[in-house]
Amino acid sequence: MKSTLSYFRLPMTATVIGIVAIAWFGFATTGSTAGALKFLLIGITLTLLEISLSFDNAVVNANKLKYMSPLWQQRFLTWGILVAVFGMRIVFPIVIVSLAAGIGPIDATVLAATEPDTYSHIMHEAHVSIAAFGGTYLMMVALSFFVDTEKNVDWIRFVETRLRACADLRAIEVVFVLCLIVGFTLAQSDGQETEFLFAAVLGLLAFLLVEVLGDVLDKGQTNAAVASGGLGAFLYLEVLDASFSFDGVIGAFALTSNMFLIAVGLGIGAFYVRSMTIMLVDRDTLSQLRFLEHGAFYSVLALSIIMLTQSVIEVPEYVTGPLSIAFIALATLSSVRYAKRYC
Repeated sequence: MKSTLSYFRLPMTATVIGIVAIAWFGFATTGSTAGALKFLLIGITLTLLEISLSFDNAVVNANKLKYMSPLWQQRFLTWGILVAVFGMRIVFPIVIVSLAAGIGPIDATVLAATEPDTYSHIMHEAHVSIAAFGGTYLMMVALSFFVDTEKNVDWIRFVETRLRACADLRAIEVVFVLCLIVGFTLAQSDGQETEFLFAAVLGLLAFLLVEVLGDVLDKGQTNAAVASGGLGAFLYLEVLDASFSFDGVIGAFALTSNMFLIAVGLGIGAFYVRSMTIMLVDRDTLSQLRFLEHGAFYSVLALSIIMLTQSVIEVPEYVTGPLSIAFIALATLSSVRYAKRYC
């Protein structure tokens, strides 16, 4: 079995390179060692923020990744990390600012480099749309796990047996999420109802399209490829990772408006999340810890509710991270207790 250290060689390398780059950038920007240390502290905080908010992402990814072939697992670790780091941590904020401000991507990039405070303000102005899209998508991800007739392991029985019973009702998850969308739309401030509703429907549509596209793509592959997951599963994981990233990217602007710092800090965290995912799959952790997967999906469900709530009132980041960790920790403890009693 590979050592734990071997899984994290790439993230640790990225950490060293990232820390050196942040320190250099801080010194070049401020011209002082104190400035470099300040930049370094923010970068480390962003990395820890990304890891704390995304551990449940690693568990959920592992749930899908365990069915993929080693080839597609490697592609997820290599190609996927490019999408995660460069796509979500650099391109995504620029696209949001570009759409919100009605300017081109190049102008948005220049704005990020020359007027970071304005750039940050525009990102925060777009928080309703981001919360609506991400919250809706993650809600569907969580419900698709719990509302499933084939699910035969329950952690919190009172909740999960009732949710599984609802699976006999066709498209009940979609109906439930649509009702939530209507409720949160009515709760929006004047002038933001259309913005929230449009983004939320797009989030629901994105989930359904990824599901359909995944089925179509995988059906076009060989039976062996389908059995081990393929391009469809890869796309599902990338969209899922993007949805998890919304919270971290928006939360990062509470610490700094510097695009370079956000990209490097969150990017380092993304490397650790990817490596944790691979380790969970290689060590078959999900089967050894019976309820770990459940804890992750409860965390996803909680995060989706928080994101939707953020469209109405502000929910601080120090609530989101610890809540996710709490679900994972409790599920792990329950799994260990179950193993000692029955295994």
